[in-house]
Amino acid sequence: MAFQHIQYEKKDKAATITLNVPPSNWLTIVMMKEINQVLAEIKKDPAVQLLIFDHAGEKAFCDGVDVADHTPDKVDEMIEVFHGMFRHLAEMDVTTVALVNGRSLGGGCELMSFCDIVIASEKARIGQPEIAVGVYPPVAAAWFPKIIGLQKTYELLLTGKIISAKEAQAIGLVTAVLPAENFKAEVEKYLADYLNKSRPVAMWTKKAIKAGLSLDFLQALKASEIIYLQGCMATDDAKEGIGAFMEKRKPVWKDK
Repeated sequence: MAFQHIQYEKKDKAATITLNVPPSNWLTIVMMKEINQVLAEIKKDPAVQLLIFDHAGEKAFCDGVDVADHTPDKVDEMIEVFHGMFRHLAEMDVTTVALVNGRSLGGGCELMSFCDIVIASEKARIGQPEIAVGVYPPVAAAWFPKIIGLQKTYELLLTGKIISAKEAQAIGLVTAVLPAENFKAEVEKYLADYLNKSRPVAMWTKKAIKAGLSLDFLQALKASEIIYLQGCMATDDAKEGIGAFMEKRKPVWKDK
C-alpha cells in the first residue's frame, strides 16, 4: 500500500505506521483516513504481534489534529475519522506501541495514550492544550480517567499544561522514558522483550485485560478464567511453554 501522509511497513512480527508530515505531523482528515485503512488491514493480519506508531522528524510525534479541520464544514467528518482510529484500536488484540521523541500534543497525545505501551525520549513534551483554543479533547475526556485518575485528568484538560516525559511517566501516561540520544536503538532493545514472546499468548493476555476493564473484580476474574481456559490454554504455544519449562529448555514458539 502506498500513502501520501504516512509510511507503513512490516518487519518480522512488527508493523509500523509512521506519521510522515514533519515537523508537526498534524493529523489531517486525509492522513487519518490512511491510518484507518491500515488499521482495518492489520486487524485481519495473522502475522502482526506489535503495532508501532512512529513519527518522521525530531520535533514532534504529533502536534494534534489539524486546526483547519475543526471548522464547521469539516468537524463532523474530522470527528468520524479521528474517532474511527480509536474504534479500530479498541477492537485489536495485538499490542500497540507509541514512540514519542518530541512533542505529543492534543490528538497526538490522545493517540499516544491509547496505545498499550508508550516509549518516550527524555526530550518529549506531552499535553492536551485544547482548552486554550476553546474546545476539549473527547477521547482524553473518556479515556484519561481510566488510566491516570480523575484529578490528573481535570488538571491536564482544564489547564492545558504541557508536561515532561518524566512527569507523564509518573502519572501513568508514559510506560518508559529512554535517552534521546540513540533513541531508536534503545527502543529496539526495549521492544525485543515483547517480540520474543508467543504472539497468540500475548493476544489472549491483552484480551483478558480488556475484558475486565469495566467489570468488578469477581466478574473480571470470571471473564479472565474463561479466556484462560478456552483461549490461552488451547494454543500450541501454551503447551510448548509449559513443556519447555518442565524439560528445562528454551521454548520454541509456533505462534499458534
